[in-house]
Amino acid sequence: MICVSIARGRHRFMMAEHRHLVEQGAQLVELRLDYINGEVNLKRLLADRPCPVVITCRRERDGGKWNKGEEKRLLLLRTAIAEGADYVDLEEDIAAQIPRYGSTRRIISYHDFHKTPEDLETLHRHMASLDADIVKISTMANNPHDNLRMLRLVRQSKIPTIGICMGEIGIPTRILAGKYGAPFTYATFHHERALAPGQLTFQQMKEVYRYDQINDQTEVYGVVADPVGHSLSPLIHNAAFKHLNLNKVYLPFRVPREHLNQFLEDCQELGVKGLSVTIPHKEAIVSKLTQADGAVRGIGACNTVIFQGKERIGYNTDYRAAMESLEEAMGIPAGAEAPLRGKTALILGAGGVGKAIAYGLLRRGATVVVTDGLPEKARQLAEQFQCRFAEWALRHTVPADILVNATPVGMHPNVDETPFDRRHMKPSMVVFDAVYNPENTLFIKDARAQNCKVITGLEMFVRQAALQFKLFTGLDAPVELMRDVLRRAIAAVKY
Repeated sequence: MICVSIARGRHRFMMAEHRHLVEQGAQLVELRLDYINGEVNLKRLLADRPCPVVITCRRERDGGKWNKGEEKRLLLLRTAIAEGADYVDLEEDIAAQIPRYGSTRRIISYHDFHKTPEDLETLHRHMASLDADIVKISTMANNPHDNLRMLRLVRQSKIPTIGICMGEIGIPTRILAGKYGAPFTYATFHHERALAPGQLTFQQMKEVYRYDQINDQTEVYGVVADPVGHSLSPLIHNAAFKHLNLNKVYLPFRVPREHLNQFLEDCQELGVKGLSVTIPHKEAIVSKLTQADGAVRGIGACNTVIFQGKERIGYNTDYRAAMESLEEAMGIPAGAEAPLRGKTALILGAGGVGKAIAYGLLRRGATVVVTDGLPEKARQLAEQFQCRFAEWALRHTVPADILVNATPVGMHPNVDETPFDRRHMKPSMVVFDAVYNPENTLFIKDARAQNCKVITGLEMFVRQAALQFKLFTGLDAPVELMRDVLRRAIAAVKY
């Protein structure tokens, strides 16, 4: 079950939002009294309520807005119990001052907006001793391992427990709460009114992650990146899982570089079966694999990991997706030998994607020139693949037949940027952008204006995701569905 938090300044808006949420399928809402302007009328809020409610009045020090005095706040919470609220949220330091009465269930809560305490078990025992029906612990995640510690606590607790890690790193705890036995999780009504860092909307939880269908048998997949909030991979993979009615969920895992090792160790207990890997981990993760396909070994970058017992098996679907996109656009028949012999390809960017595309182009006979704003990075790639290097400032002097943007330049929200001056684009060029959001980057728009043949990042992204889906599930991906979901998501972004 999802508890949707409502924080409005006027009673009528709070009540209207409550009714609307129930119409949308909400079964439980939290009424945040600390947001109401003026005197709170509990009778009005509780009369004829369309679904059960949690009454919360949060102090400023606990992330709320209440500033009208502690005695008045405690009186309001006691009144909520007397009026028959379904649940009341009581912070652990004041719970002993508010006795149980009637049928109102007591949520004993604790918040730490700075860290996740080391000894969660001791904290939990103290809170459970305060006549708790439900224990709620909400703390800031500074390390992905905090997620596992919190979910482990939820699973092992004898009393119903909600354990949430806040912040982008902590998002998996919000989505996996039910899998680990939490009575419910929290969401917000609208993304612009999130009441805690990392809080997702009711619509996201219900439609993207299918929270109410997650159970202890649900298999977990995800994208590992830093940052991860921009990734649209959860949208398309979860849509594909839903389409095929698979008991799987795909999450965003924000993992800073220094925590990659520990995160991979935690994956088995978290139930993670497969990962998409992106910036900044594509190269670093290679040394953590127990097996790797030929493309990973040849490129030195991995974008897909499958977990089989203690084995971590790495693949590179970027390489195959990029080459399939290029060959289709250029009308190259499948299996043709060295079809790009005599062609020169200029690759802008020497990261994981740049490496994958360089590897594929070289295998197809092209002469490859690599350049990057960080020249040493491009030199190393050129040495690794025995191809040519060009200084970034001289990139426009390379007579290229194929021009590839493998940098993030032009990605949302920096949509007015391009890594290449259109004056140097020729109609004979094939121009390929690995950026998929937006689909029509300035780089692609310039290429079209110069009558170049273009390949957008969306095509490569969908192809690599479809290949990942096959590795994750053994099933063919619903490619058209994934493409449509991605296009709708990109179109919804306000530039």
